[in-house]
Amino acid sequence: MLVYIIRRSLQAVLVMLVMSVLVFVGVYAIGNPIDILINPQADQGEREHAIAALGLDQPLWTQYGKFLLGALHGDLGRSFVHSTSALGLILERMPATLELAVVAMLIAIVLGIPLGLYQAVKRYTTGDYVLTGISFLGYATPTFFVGLLLIEWFAIDIHLFPPFAPQGTTIGQILSQPRALVLPVIAYSFVLYALWSRYMRSSVMDNLVQDYVRTARAKGASERRVLWGHVFRNSLMSIVTLLGLSLPTLVAGAIFIEVVFNYPGMGLAFYNAALNVDYQVLLGFTLVATLATIVGNLLADVGYAVLDPRVRYS
Repeated sequence: MLVYIIRRSLQAVLVMLVMSVLVFVGVYAIGNPIDILINPQADQGEREHAIAALGLDQPLWTQYGKFLLGALHGDLGRSFVHSTSALGLILERMPATLELAVVAMLIAIVLGIPLGLYQAVKRYTTGDYVLTGISFLGYATPTFFVGLLLIEWFAIDIHLFPPFAPQGTTIGQILSQPRALVLPVIAYSFVLYALWSRYMRSSVMDNLVQDYVRTARAKGASERRVLWGHVFRNSLMSIVTLLGLSLPTLVAGAIFIEVVFNYPGMGLAFYNAALNVDYQVLLGFTLVATLATIVGNLLADVGYAVLDPRVRYS
């Protein structure tokens, strides 16, 4: 297992390097930051001075080399728009995003896993059809549209909750406005619930027809023991995959949810950086999300070996 983790870590370094090149070139293909930062009425001398000050007069490979060297030292550059450290901006917004994502995911897991298990055991019943319809609705409805509907119903029509999210970047500031946190969490957890419940239902149904289930029943094991002692644990394999792949979501945040509710997290900051062609912030957010994806996949692989003794990595 240790050798496998070391090998995957070395692969992760290569993936990060390739991704940094692709993202760097892709971001610089979006547009010229000078057009954003400099007044259109500025003369040629002012433009040339700004270009030299930002280092945009150097070859692209030289700019990339400086960015990569800075990233290795924890410096992702400075935001053109906010005139602050890009890494500092990311770290400032991260607690808000993590709080929203963790709360929504916990709610989705608490509801999705047992209800998915119920659907598999009571498959093709009225309850299964109703819950399946709700899950399909969560799959089919765009995240931003769910948020807009919640605002329309609960903020505009009945004035139960505010139409905006808590305004603050620290966990304490966000928790001090619990009513404003309700609608973003509901919108986010509803979409996640559809994912968890469908995966759990499919996984349990696959395991219920396996030979080990028939063997356990033939030995006289109770249905409760078969379900929770055998089927449930083996069904968690797909859940481990989702948990690993959900790590980038915890880092990058639900962009559309944060934009709709004006939630001051990483997703909203990334959206604003894209609108303003804020290169360094875009690069920083993308690299952090890439790193989270790699780590999430590694954790999922390790989780397989923990849950299933038959899985061994050499």
